[in-house]
Amino acid sequence: MKNIFYLLFLFAQLSWAQSPFELGNQYYSKGKYDLAIQNYESIIASGKESAEVYFNLGNCYYKLHKVGPAVYNLEKALLLNPNDDEIKTNLDFARKMAIDDIKIIPKVGFHKLIQDFTSTYYYDTWAWIAVALALVFFLFFLGYYFSGTTLKKRIFFTGMFVILLGITLSVSAGIFERNRLENEKPAIVFAETAPVKSEPKTASPDSFILHEGTKVYILESIANWKKIELTDETTGWIESSAIKEIKN
Repeated sequence: MKNIFYLLFLFAQLSWAQSPFELGNQYYSKGKYDLAIQNYESIIASGKESAEVYFNLGNCYYKLHKVGPAVYNLEKALLLNPNDDEIKTNLDFARKMAIDDIKIIPKVGFHKLIQDFTSTYYYDTWAWIAVALALVFFLFFLGYYFSGTTLKKRIFFTGMFVILLGITLSVSAGIFERNRLENEKPAIVFAETAPVKSEPKTASPDSFILHEGTKVYILESIANWKKIELTDETTGWIESSAIKEIKN
C-alpha cells in the first residue's frame, strides 16, 4: 500500500514540475483539447505569450470546431511570427470553417504597387536586408579605397552607389510596412451571429449579418460600438462585445 502511495506522490510531483506548455502539449497529443486549452490559456493569462503558444491554442480550438477562437489565436501566432508557413497553412484551414465568404476587392494605383512591394517581407526582414547591404557597402568601400587602378575604383564606386540605393529602398520599405501594420486594427468576430448596423445605435436597422470567425478591420470607435470595414470595402457598425481585437 505504501509503495502505491509513493508512486502516486512521485507522479503528482512530476506533473507539478512540468510547465503548462509541456502539459498542454501532452494533453493535445492525447486528444484532450479542453485540458490543453486550459494550460495554454494559463500561460497567456500570466502575461507571457509566444507564437508557439498561440499556434497550439489555435489548433486546439480548430479541433473542437470553435472557429472564432481558432482563427483569432492563429492570427495572433502569425502576428508574432509572420514568416511561418505552417501557421499560414493552419490559419487558411481555420478560415474555411467560417460561414461568411467575403470577397477581396483588389486595390489599384501607385499606393497598391508600393504596398505589394513592401509586403513582400515583414518590416524586421527589411531591416536585416538593409544591414546586410550596409556590410556589402563597407566591403565595396574597402575595395574602392585599396584599388590600384582607375577602372577598379570606378567599378567599386558604381557598386557603392547601387548598394546605397538598395539600403535606402530597404529602410524605406521597412518603415512603410511597419506604419501600415501599426495603422491596421484587425479583429475577429466572436459572436455566433453579429448584426452590423448603418449607425452606432441599437435601434438602427441591420445592414447585414456577420458570423463567428470573420476578420474585420476597425476604423473608429464610439462608446460600445466599432465601425468596421470588410475586405470587400463594406462598412458598418458592430457592438464591441461581438468582436475581439487581434492587436492588444
